[in-house]
Amino acid sequence: MLAVDGRQLENVKGELLKLKKKEAVDCQLWHNVTRREEPTKQKNKEKADCQTRHNVGRREEPRKQKNKEIDDWQEEQRNRRLAVMGQRS
Repeated sequence: MLAVDGRQLENVKGELLKLKKKEAVDCQLWHNVTRREEPTKQKNKEKADCQTRHNVGRREEPRKQKNKEIDDWQEEQRNRRLAVMGQRS
């Protein structure tokens, strides 16, 4: 067996303590990063959902406008036919 003097043993213990402290700090940092990322992901999802709803609304507006124009045109044609029929009577 190798002989170990007290100074070497203290050095090894000191290094081990430093490593444990560094590991604890790294672990704490990792947890903090994870906590910060979760709300960011949630916010990004909420933004994406909002943009999707907004874009769907934009796509529906032209359809509604077009349908209204078609309905107005049909109403106008119906009124013209009725007016022509009324004049013939």
